[in-house]
Amino acid sequence: MVFSELERSLIEGQWPADTTTISETETLVKACICGEYATVFHSGASRRPLRVAQGFLSGARLEQSLISEHGSPPVKEEELFTLILAATCLRAFTQLNWTGPEVTVHPSQILTNENNAPLDISDDALNRRCIEELAQGGEPAYHLAKSAAFLIIAKSLLSRKFAHLKSVAWWRLRAEIIHQQLLDEAVAVPDDHFVDVEILEKEMENDKQDKDLIGRLLLEKGLLRHLLHLDKLARDDFIKAARVMELKYELTGAMGKRTKFQQDDVAQLILLAESRFRADNPSIPPTSEGTVPSLPETLELNDDTLLEKTEYTSSAPADSSSPLSHLDANSQPALHPLDQCILLGLCLNIKNSSPRHGLTTSQMFPYITRVTSHPVNWSVHTMALLLRSRLEASRTRTVERSTLQLQALIDQMPTSDSTSQERLAYFWCIGLPSSWEMEREVAKRYASLGVVKSAMEVFERLEMWEEVVHCWQALERPDKGLEIVRDLLEGKKEEVDAIVLKGKEAKRKAKPVLDREREAKLWCLLGELESERAVEHYEKAWEVSRHASGRAMRSLGGYWFTQGEFDRAIDCLKSATAINPLYSRSWFILGCACLRQERLEEARDAFIRCVSIDDEDSESWNNLASAYLRMGFPSQSANSDDVSSPFFPRSFTPDILARQTRI
Repeated sequence: MVFSELERSLIEGQWPADTTTISETETLVKACICGEYATVFHSGASRRPLRVAQGFLSGARLEQSLISEHGSPPVKEEELFTLILAATCLRAFTQLNWTGPEVTVHPSQILTNENNAPLDISDDALNRRCIEELAQGGEPAYHLAKSAAFLIIAKSLLSRKFAHLKSVAWWRLRAEIIHQQLLDEAVAVPDDHFVDVEILEKEMENDKQDKDLIGRLLLEKGLLRHLLHLDKLARDDFIKAARVMELKYELTGAMGKRTKFQQDDVAQLILLAESRFRADNPSIPPTSEGTVPSLPETLELNDDTLLEKTEYTSSAPADSSSPLSHLDANSQPALHPLDQCILLGLCLNIKNSSPRHGLTTSQMFPYITRVTSHPVNWSVHTMALLLRSRLEASRTRTVERSTLQLQALIDQMPTSDSTSQERLAYFWCIGLPSSWEMEREVAKRYASLGVVKSAMEVFERLEMWEEVVHCWQALERPDKGLEIVRDLLEGKKEEVDAIVLKGKEAKRKAKPVLDREREAKLWCLLGELESERAVEHYEKAWEVSRHASGRAMRSLGGYWFTQGEFDRAIDCLKSATAINPLYSRSWFILGCACLRQERLEEARDAFIRCVSIDDEDSESWNNLASAYLRMGFPSQSANSDDVSSPFFPRSFTPDILARQTRI
């Protein structure tokens, strides 16, 4: 077998209720799964990998300072202890920042120096150091994330060489998914992440491993590709997962009603879906203690016109030849949680690769309705309700429930209404956002409804200063936004990090603690606010980041493009795309600048990168065709009417490049 039973239990996050622990490793695996992290951290087997070299207190990175004491070659038992510890750190970090509830153990309590004595560093100082260390590709990590050392420890332990355990590649994939969501924007990942996972996938298929286990791996690989905007590849993974797990689903039509006063039946979209038979697939699976899990609160619509859900007047779909025609449209069977994760993944992919209009919303709703009709897991149902609230935000009759439901989901995070085992069992198979991203979404919802002051209060609490500036601009007070940015850079306005570190000396004036990436981000924001000094501020951001800020080069390249300085724009945008090649907009403006300068081969290459990231980018396809035509007619001038005219952005501002929307 590819995995041992203990490895499989760790991956699935479930410990059988009727299984007793005998060995120390079994005890630690069960403790990790059940959220008893202190048991793992304080075990004798965990002490050795958590020793830190003296150089860390002198400024060395934590990931490089952890002392490795594996034998050479390491024995399987040592590797298993290391994997259990890495999985525990990753689960603890995820629970703290994604699913809740709070974790009682802090990284500073488990790290020791070379002499096994506690590290002489506070929790806040350690967290600040680790947040700065987690910045990647010029993108800062969210500075208020809790216990960031857990993630660094997990990634450090998983980066070691494992000779006996195949599941390490899977855990590296999970750590990368979490790390990507911690950054402001996704950055490119090393190719070996996907190569190792695909090798593992083939080994599992050849070994005839359990279908659900292979499906899990495909789902998680698809989610990472979704985060990296590789939507076509992500969809392929989701569809393959459905095929492997033998999920039958079909988007079809059935006659029904959607409003209370509707007289005539009309065709309604419906998703028919049926899981394959599993011996352990009751409608609501019990927890390891044998009790029915608690589920998030589902708010009722209570509208005077719309029905709570579509009522189908025909029990069968319109297409009687469908293999799922035997299903009753009003009473479909419950789906397995993994099958629900597949439907949510497909729903995410529809939204990420299609324009936001009514047709897309109507296409997504049946997927979500099919999942919410039979809630079976805390995290899966939370994600389904979150997606439903996003879709309902654009409709007048549902926007109120949309906002209240989103707030209810946030309020449930710190509660203990369900166990950590229940919350994390299927967490890795869905795209559940972090707690601060959900609060940010609520604040944006407030702003869209015109409640800008309330939105600004949330953004200020989350210390998302760019959004605060946008709120002041919406209130027609751009001077206040400019004042906030300047105060942060000059040290007149302090964040939580600076206040905590100063302790009782809070009244003493000192510059707030800002890592290079976040300071560079503020300089870029200042450049957008002070257009007359934009170049100066963007160059300052570039220098502050030590030539690592992709945003600085994107913004500066965009500025030179608007000024007609295309050669300068090309140089800046090439630097930006070298730092983070996932921004299709950077490639697009680079291609446009190259077209302006008749650098046709470079323009062609830039637009090829655009369409490889988003194969439905019509503007890039148009410009790519124009570049090919010009290459075929070298004597034609750039303004010739005989050659297909390229598309250039009519209204362009540097902040368009600086921010890319990710759904």
